Amino acid sequence: MTRWHRRASSAAALAAALLFAAALQAQTRPARGASGSAARTAAPAASQAAAAKASAADYAERFATVCAACHGANGRSDMPGTPVLAGQHSYYTITQLFLYREGRRSNPLMTAVAKGFSDADLRGFSDYIGTLPPQPAPAASAPPDAARMKQGQALAQQHKCVFCHGADFAGGQQVPRIGGQREEYLRDVLQGYRSGQRVGYTLAMAEAVGPVSPAELDVLAYYAARVPVAGR
Repeated sequence: MTRWHRRASSAAALAAALLFAAALQAQTRPARGASGSAARTAAPAASQAAAAKASAADYAERFATVCAACHGANGRSDMPGTPVLAGQHSYYTITQLFLYREGRRSNPLMTAVAKGFSDADLRGFSDYIGTLPPQPAPAASAPPDAARMKQGQALAQQHKCVFCHGADFAGGQQVPRIGGQREEYLRDVLQGYRSGQRVGYTLAMAEAVGPVSPAELDVLAYYAARVPVAGR
């Protein structure tokens, strides 16, 4: 099987996972103690709102216990290689958690954490992460290199990064926010797409970065990490 066929097969599987995760996120959470559609329909709106609020508080607490040690209490940590979750979209997040749970993404620590998640956990954690506001990177000791930033901006236009991720790299829905993401994490992800070690929902990322040299991918990572963080 050629690399292209392996990528196509993996991308098809991930696309199916994306559809599953979207359906999972869209499911209505039943009121606590209720079962069946009739019970959900009969539950007063105030009770449903209270249950949702309690659930959000529960996952905020679980995030602080399970996730914050690596990702930071506000979704941004100083741990190298750890992606910034602050400002990330819940639709994208629930898909990634699903992929970790099902062993479709390779990270021993995340797989160990996610393998015990129920469908409700996938929704709960992704919904909570979706409420975390974007966090700028800590102030750097020196201003960004103007020449590299200009080159990165030109590369982002040339290779159509802005078409999906937006001019400010804020992303949306299943497209991740990459603006303000950690540089070394972005560099590893881009190199992974280029080498075929990481596969997206479609072949779009592999096709986009395929003709880009490793040095230019480094510049793109440098640029995206320093794009001013935009709000939601």
